[in-house]
Formats: sequence, C-alpha cells, structure tokens
Amino acid sequence: MLTRTNMYNDVIIERAKASDAKELLDFWKIVGAETDNLSFGSEGKPVTESEEFEKLKRLEESTVEAYFVARKDSAIIGTAHYTANERKRMNHRGTIGICILQSASGKGLGTRFMQTLLDFAKTTAKSEIVELEVRSDNVNAIKLYEKFGFEKIGVFKGFFKIDGKLIDFDLMEKIL
Repeated sequence: MLTRTNMYNDVIIERAKASDAKELLDFWKIVGAETDNLSFGSEGKPVTESEEFEKLKRLEESTVEAYFVARKDSAIIGTAHYTANERKRMNHRGTIGICILQSASGKGLGTRFMQTLLDFAKTTAKSEIVELEVRSDNVNAIKLYEKFGFEKIGVFKGFFKIDGKLIDFDLMEKIL
C-alpha cells in the first residue's frame, strides 16, 4: 500500500520547456475552473500561446527564475514557479507559487514542489529570503508552507475580489 508521502514517486518534475506552452494554457483553464485560489478562473492565464512559448524559452536556462511542471503519465498535473526580484536592492528575495490539479492534491506533490523550489532558490538563484501569498482560508496550503518553515508576516486585506467578495491573503516568508 502506498503512503501519503510517496504516492507520486512516479511523477516527474522538470523545468518547463517552450514546447510545453500549449499544454500549459490548457492546464490553467482546467485548474482555474477547479479553484478560486488562483489569480484567474476557467478562462486560464491571459496570455497567448506564442507569448507563453517565448516566456518559457527565456526561462529554460535562467538562474533567477524557473518554471517547473509535474507530469504523471506524460500529462501535466501541477506547476511551480520561482522568481527572484530583479531590482538590485531586492534581488536577495524571491517569490514562489504552486498550482496542482485537484485530483493530484493532497498526495505529496506539494511537498516535492516545495523541495524543488527551495533548492532552486538557494543553490541556483542564491536567494536569501523566499516569500509567497496564500489565501488566508487555504488551510492545506498554509500547513504545507509552515512545514517548510514559512512564517506569516502579515495579511493583505482584499487581495482578491471574487463575485463582489473581498478575499484576504496571508503574506509568508522563509529565511534560507
């Protein structure tokens, strides 16, 4: 019997390639329809395939920004992104984001993504602080971030507005 922590050992996490652009656009429409935790809904991210292709092409070898995809049976089931701040006085900081299909959630993939992102932040981007925003009511995500040593440093009131309702987000950071 598989345990919660190893259910996704057969999942491959790799850096996204420019050729993943179309599949990612389709993925974001699916995951956007599943949750209100993202900055977009069922329409997906507001980019064209060629714009996403160019962005991913630029990121393939970047040492300060990376986009990762998780694949199970060759299909994308999750994404993770790391971006270091480009401003000189802030380039010791980076931001992360994770997006996982509901059907793949709660099975250890978030943990694997966090390990991947923090390793990239520390060893490749040479960041000192990693930050994120998370819906204040997204208990499972907050537990994951706390497990990796993230601490809440504040609340952004009304970060999202969905169906006329303001949604608060927690601001969290981790010192590497």
